[in-house]
Amino acid sequence: MKLQRFVICMVTMMGLLLSSGQSLRFELESGHTKCIAEDIKSNSMTVGHYSIVNPNEGQPLPESHRITLKVTSAFGNSYHSSENVQSGQFSFQAVEAGDYMACFYAVDHQPRLKIPIEFDWRSGVAAKDWSTVAKKGSVDAMEYELKKLADTITLIHDEMFYLREREKEMQELNKVTNSRMAWLSILSLFVCLSVAGMQIWHLKSFFEKKKLI
Repeated sequence: MKLQRFVICMVTMMGLLLSSGQSLRFELESGHTKCIAEDIKSNSMTVGHYSIVNPNEGQPLPESHRITLKVTSAFGNSYHSSENVQSGQFSFQAVEAGDYMACFYAVDHQPRLKIPIEFDWRSGVAAKDWSTVAKKGSVDAMEYELKKLADTITLIHDEMFYLREREKEMQELNKVTNSRMAWLSILSLFVCLSVAGMQIWHLKSFFEKKKLI
């Protein structure tokens, strides 16, 4: 019994440590845009919830407090777009790997407004609703944690391959950069020697015409 509890606690801690996501609150000034980036691997599920925080509790939000949100991939493809809303959510499965941008914009007002926004963005294992999975499957706590652990292991496995590919790309980029720098150095040396030779030839011709040598 103690061993089972220990395993459950360890699995839960691993799930919390390895989950990918961010929940934050920030202020958006009217007339300005604020973008938040999230590195997402291909085929990963991602969900987001956003809402304007009511500055006056117990009262409806002012009509001026509205925002526009666009979520795009690193290649510029749009995955979510909403205009003049006070809250919303999005969910999609990433087709492309890389940095995804969530850009918030508020219409300009005079005088300027600062709109508080609460944004929760999660991907991978953290994007799954585990409580729903547990209810639908009617599984006990151990099966629930094992399912979560299996997804976490899959996430780590995919992350290792993703990082390996990125490392390979960086190595290739370094090789190409070093090669180009070497050719540039040789070209620069050749140009310098050529200019120096032309200057010597020009000076020699000049002195011979003046009969100085």
